[in-house]
Amino acid sequence: MGLLDGLRVLDLTMWRPGPYATQLLAQHGADVLKVEPPGGEPMRMFRGHFDLLNRHKRSIALDLKSEAGRARALELAAGAEVFVEGFRPGVADRLGVGYGALRAANPALVYCSISGYGARGPLADVPGHDVNYRAYTAALPPGTGSPDADELPLADMAAATMAAFAIAAAVVQARASGEGDRIDLGMADVLANWTGTVPEATRRGTVPGYGVYAAADGGRVTLGVVSEDRLWTAVCAALGLDDIAHVDFLGRMRDVPALDARVAAAVAALPAAEAVRRLTAAGAPVAPVLDRAAMIEHPHFRARDAVFGSPVRTAAHPPLTGGTVAELDAHAGQGWAAG
Repeated sequence: MGLLDGLRVLDLTMWRPGPYATQLLAQHGADVLKVEPPGGEPMRMFRGHFDLLNRHKRSIALDLKSEAGRARALELAAGAEVFVEGFRPGVADRLGVGYGALRAANPALVYCSISGYGARGPLADVPGHDVNYRAYTAALPPGTGSPDADELPLADMAAATMAAFAIAAAVVQARASGEGDRIDLGMADVLANWTGTVPEATRRGTVPGYGVYAAADGGRVTLGVVSEDRLWTAVCAALGLDDIAHVDFLGRMRDVPALDARVAAAVAALPAAEAVRRLTAAGAPVAPVLDRAAMIEHPHFRARDAVFGSPVRTAAHPPLTGGTVAELDAHAGQGWAAG
């Protein structure tokens, strides 16, 4: 049994944030019924992407612009506990599946809307993607270059994770009180909140021993020293920098360029694997810069099934692993299990 066994989720989302949010729920036992338009979600054309975000779900195809399709969606929503949509603000209402219409038939329904800037506010109708949300929320540092289009979509994944949390919290309350809720989740809001929790002083300037360093063989390693003297000492011990190992945090901040240049030069004299080996053995905060393929094959992430399983570990109610992806409309005519 999963943590969310018996939770009925009607999922009208596409692309990335909504599907990842509902997959997190499905991996913990929720019955997720994915509603796709005729012909299927466009992302089915890119199965390498689609399949990673839509495991453990059922699929039905409905034309919400038709009377029959809309009626079937309303019928399913009346028996669901959670409804998730990722339309632009106002579109769900125009399709007849807005919060007001669904709440009238199911007062205990938890209705979650995921959009770029949220359902209300001056930017609500502005289109955008990850790079735009990061720019508005100070999550794209001034002076930085353009991120690649296939870079980790921070706003998408952060919003999806926050949505799964908010849904689970709202369901707890709805089951206790019989009253559902409307979750208005803007992807930019999540990043703005994250940025706001980091005091300005800690986001300004460089710290010696913190950053990405080039190695002799073209590889790169990262070091994560901030204020901890013991970690600075460990880095220096591993790299043969005994003459500066005693410098405390205040002293390091007074001589950032020179000290960081010493670290960079020491790393640059070693192959990446050797640098990581020495730094790890000394107890320094080090990690190699891996590409996706190397990350997937790394023994740590394989041991924890972190990539294709759930990122959440539970002892009594373990999440589902692996899983298949339903073909389009494979569950046509099906509703919710009894109970």
